[in-house]
Amino acid sequence: MTQIDYSVFDTPGRGRGILDVFEYRYLLRLLIGKSTSLRYRNSVLGWFWSYVRPTIQFLVYFLVVGEILGMHRNLPAFPLYLFSGLVLVNLFNETLSAATQSIVANKALVRKIYLPRELFPLAAIIGAFTHFLPQLAVLILVSVLFGWIPSFASLGLILGGMLLVLLFVMGVGLFFAAVNVRFRDAGNTVDIIRTVATWSVPILYTWSMVYERTQSIPWLFQIYISNPLAVAVEMFHHAFWGTLPDVTGAADAPDNLSWPPGFEWNAAAALAVIVVSLLVGQYVFRRFERTFAQDL
Repeated sequence: MTQIDYSVFDTPGRGRGILDVFEYRYLLRLLIGKSTSLRYRNSVLGWFWSYVRPTIQFLVYFLVVGEILGMHRNLPAFPLYLFSGLVLVNLFNETLSAATQSIVANKALVRKIYLPRELFPLAAIIGAFTHFLPQLAVLILVSVLFGWIPSFASLGLILGGMLLVLLFVMGVGLFFAAVNVRFRDAGNTVDIIRTVATWSVPILYTWSMVYERTQSIPWLFQIYISNPLAVAVEMFHHAFWGTLPDVTGAADAPDNLSWPPGFEWNAAAALAVIVVSLLVGQYVFRRFERTFAQDL
């Protein structure tokens, strides 16, 4: 009797999770192209919206926080300080929202054929990232006008900050993309997270303000600054704002010009949070994807 080696076959519908994405690169490119082409379809301004919305957001925050509350007078080059942090928060908010809706938005494909479901949130994150690039280009242009001179250190901080945000969103996005299929109010939870994210990192204020107010409970500051998004924002601040001649040459150097105390441990803690978010996000995604077709 002929013996069949079943080890060369894969169990239908089972895979290696996010690792399977590398074997479906062609489909990933198609999904990314679909998400980018449909984003502004039938829109008059089209890609111009990638510039309009962050510009309006920046002007509102600058007028309220910078002019009315006086941060513009207390912090040199405050517009660049605000903008360099705001674009990174926008990256987090846009990618998280896109990842959360990715499975529901592609329900026709999910119900008809099998392919690694992780392709959808990953494609949504990369698609949203492409719309972040115009904001980054504007930030670089404005920084040059302020006297910014790029260096290998600043470029490394920029790439590191973006990588931290994207990896963090990948873990959190997998979690909410899966939960949103069964419980559609997960999208409302993400909206709350997006609102909190803007105020939970030092862009409308400085980390030194938080440090001064948490002297009696130092562990609270350590938790605050160990947020992966806060670590990434500080990396962007030091890459752009912290190297400006108007900042480094100011008569009274800002308290937040240096890194927060023990920042290397905060960065390590942020990496640990990212690893945990990826593991938990992948685990929850694999558990929920078994019923995606039925729930959709």
